[in-house]
Amino acid sequence: MTNASSQPMTKADWQGVIPAITTPFDADLSIDHAFLAKHAAWMIDAGCTGIVSPGSLGEGATLTHAEKLAIFKTLHGSVGSRAPIIAAISALSTAEAVQTARDAKAAGCRGLMVLPPYVYRGEWRETKAHFAAILRATDLSCMLYNNPLAYGTDVSPEQIAELAGEFPNLHAVKESSADVRRLTGIRAIIGDRLALLVGVDDLICEGIAAGATGWIAGLVNAYPKESVELFNLSRKAHQTGEWSKAFTLYRWFLPLLRLDVVPEFVHLIKLVQQEVGMGSERVRPPRLELAGAKREAALKTIREGIKTRPAA
Repeated sequence: MTNASSQPMTKADWQGVIPAITTPFDADLSIDHAFLAKHAAWMIDAGCTGIVSPGSLGEGATLTHAEKLAIFKTLHGSVGSRAPIIAAISALSTAEAVQTARDAKAAGCRGLMVLPPYVYRGEWRETKAHFAAILRATDLSCMLYNNPLAYGTDVSPEQIAELAGEFPNLHAVKESSADVRRLTGIRAIIGDRLALLVGVDDLICEGIAAGATGWIAGLVNAYPKESVELFNLSRKAHQTGEWSKAFTLYRWFLPLLRLDVVPEFVHLIKLVQQEVGMGSERVRPPRLELAGAKREAALKTIREGIKTRPAA
């Protein structure tokens, strides 16, 4: 994907380390577009293969429609010639989701990450209709996002297979149930029809061993080089059976990666960015910056990670 173009992504493009990029804010909590462009370029320079925005980590629920489109345009201008920009499509209503998908394509996005409706948790008939409307809205390559822990909607392997059979532009699944058996379950039903991507940071070695070809990552926002190295070592180990190098890096990284799988993951990943000198811990309300014992415990973990960071 080093020679990105205006053409939609294909299944083959859903691979490698794809950051779910954070949204940086100025002191007045407006979006810091200059830093956003710099941050995206830094991660692509480190070997990342795309950028997803603005998902949960990007605080998408706090952004207006206009702000989302401005983010897409900034990212496209920064790295769109080198890697695809993938729009996270999350909304309260199907009509809003469809409009965001169409506007994302017009802003230069080459792929979509498709989420279930926010707040309302319907039966499969309703959830499928929501997904279908987004999948039909453009010709862009789509990745279904299954995260029952965060969104309360669990899309089963059988339901994923149903969608894959009806929509040829559904090319991938971001599996964030934290159950590695879901990856093997999807593969057992539909074979190689869809690319499988790990959606929780502390399951990457296990996910690749189960057949994942990509990683929608969070701590990559602070550690892109290490994230890409861990992914590549794990892919190599999956082929050779020699996991020692991957596990050595994984053991160092795990305390940090586990910051991605707790309720305050947005606050924590931004705090890690601040500690490594690539970002600010600013968040938009209703989130507030961490304080007290939680912040001190996090800083202890983060600073230990910085102190013991493996040599390049």
